Amino acid sequence: MVASDLDRTLIYSSAALALGMPDAQAPRLLSIEVHESKPLSYMTEDAAVLLEHLGAEAVFVPTTTRTRKQYQRIQLPGPAPKYAICANGGHILVDGVSDRDWHEAVVRRLAEECAPLAEIRAYFTATTDLSWVRKHRVAEDLFAYLVVERERLPEEWLKRFGDWAEDRGWTVSLQGRKVYAVPKPLTKSAAMHEVARRCGATLTLAAGDSLLDADLLLAADRAWRPGHGELADTAWTAPHVDVLAERGVAAGEEIIRRFRTAVADHHASVPAQLNGSPAELPDPA
Repeated sequence: MVASDLDRTLIYSSAALALGMPDAQAPRLLSIEVHESKPLSYMTEDAAVLLEHLGAEAVFVPTTTRTRKQYQRIQLPGPAPKYAICANGGHILVDGVSDRDWHEAVVRRLAEECAPLAEIRAYFTATTDLSWVRKHRVAEDLFAYLVVERERLPEEWLKRFGDWAEDRGWTVSLQGRKVYAVPKPLTKSAAMHEVARRCGATLTLAAGDSLLDADLLLAADRAWRPGHGELADTAWTAPHVDVLAERGVAAGEEIIRRFRTAVADHHASVPAQLNGSPAELPDPA
């Protein structure tokens, strides 16, 4: 099973493409998300072909902090994933529909272990300044984030907010122009384990670029992170996490290539009868 973050891991906005090569050498890009009648996210055409193959070779599970509505704008190449993880693990989609039992269990745990969302929102209202905050947002009634002017964001406010939230069972993460406040039990890794259990996965692979992806990468059997993002900025790694040199959209392509290689190696190492090869199954007579 492959559980991968999307934004700045597999798909990229125009601002995050990091096309550092001469224009004539830039890769051909495929738009895979449109928002308000404008293309918003891209991957290389080669990455799209690789992802199409991966979807036929493994259980591919998009794993994102996006809300369900934001995720459903994306049109990934290849077969439609049976499972997707949205809202940082708050929703598991099965054939596009949220699993109600999973979501209700998550909501109960957050109520038991964390300060309420209303307290986080009140802190935002009381301490932020319109000179550097563009929007306040709540996602799926599970977590909150700010859209900020990154160059004007006061570092002392971010640290103070992080310490305050930590004491209340929340995690703070800065990703691009967004400051996320997410309850600690709301994790991609918990949802990944649940999907792996349901599909009987014997190997879990993951990729991600942000601090909110760290638990996902730690929980997987093998994982990759690109040469950009929060994890790269803090030099975060682990023994089973491969650090890629590639940055931007080129990293997305390389991550899918690494997924496919790992899946092929795993299939090759498993006895044919475990792979369900009819030629190797015992004679029913």
